[in-house]
Amino acid sequence: MARLESVNRGKAEPIPAKSALTGIYKRPVSGPVEIDRDGLVDDAIIDRRHHGGIDQAIYIYFADDYAWWSRELDAELAPGTFGENLTIDGITGSAVSVGDRFAIGPVLLEVTSHRTPCMVFAARMGDPGFVKRFHRAGRPGAYCRVITTGAIEAGMPVGYQNFAGAPVTVSELMALDGIRDIPAATLERALAAPVHYKLRHDYEQRLARLF
Repeated sequence: MARLESVNRGKAEPIPAKSALTGIYKRPVSGPVEIDRDGLVDDAIIDRRHHGGIDQAIYIYFADDYAWWSRELDAELAPGTFGENLTIDGITGSAVSVGDRFAIGPVLLEVTSHRTPCMVFAARMGDPGFVKRFHRAGRPGAYCRVITTGAIEAGMPVGYQNFAGAPVTVSELMALDGIRDIPAATLERALAAPVHYKLRHDYEQRLARLF
């Protein structure tokens, strides 16, 4: 069974070489941590225009992706490096699809979308080119909405349930970023899943223009 490797929480910290603050610096915490509808309680979310909200309340990254990046960067990467709230072992991250669910103790999470990297992420990684590098890797992690709230802690088993409909993986969604002409069949498949409300609005508008 999959396992919750780490629960990671951040506080407001300066962005390197800038005056603004960020909550991207997540660090593992011990003991039980509450998850409510808005995500990890007491986790810093600074830029609420692009981060947080009910459809990206929790960000998950996966141990197999960490292993890949450690080889790619020739460096050991601690849980939380990618700004995720939860680090999960035992699941292939790139194969996770919208609508898949994670059960951790009383908490139930549902995947809504991929992570789109930004320049704050690049600054955190100390590499101005990391946005493109992260995108090319196709290992975006998964944003989730909270279906059931509760307390979790590192070491707990993670139940994993695949979406019952046609899968659209987080990696596939990430590959659509910046694509002007998305095929109607792809849009319809994404809209048949419980996709993030912002993507839903965008895809519905795109689909309407095709007919």
